[in-house]
Amino acid sequence: MTVTVDGSRASVEAFLYDEADLLDGWRLEEWLALFEPDGVYEVPPTDQREGDPRDTLYLVADDMVTLRARVDRLQSKSAFAESPPSRTRRLVSNVRVRPGAAPDTLEVDANFAVYRMKHQAVDLYVGRYRHVLRVRDGALRFAVRRAVLDLESLRPAGGKVSIIL
Repeated sequence: MTVTVDGSRASVEAFLYDEADLLDGWRLEEWLALFEPDGVYEVPPTDQREGDPRDTLYLVADDMVTLRARVDRLQSKSAFAESPPSRTRRLVSNVRVRPGAAPDTLEVDANFAVYRMKHQAVDLYVGRYRHVLRVRDGALRFAVRRAVLDLESLRPAGGKVSIIL
């Protein structure tokens, strides 16, 4: 999936909506292809939402090696929490786009709600995306994909995040 970039919020929104569709469809290989080779996926802790992953214990702080391993595990039968996969539905809204620190980057903030349905229960994860996107060959790619949860704790979501937010 490639979204042509014309510098508009609409092109960034289309990228984020297509990404949400990939995740809801458990098309994780295609989702992984949206990352730059040095890209990272991060979920800060609920009690230090603005913490730095270099000195704060994040819920998720994956570089491409660990992110690849996460995707492989989620697609295997050994991912007990996600075998069979949960049903998810993502809502992305209030997208804000600004120029990034480098000429080929964009900083993107957006609100999200991710509903996870499994074993007749529904968990809701709400928060804000804080992404850094790079423009490469007319397409957007994640340099940083950060999901900052607004939850005070991971309860009632079972105390864990077994899906990709």
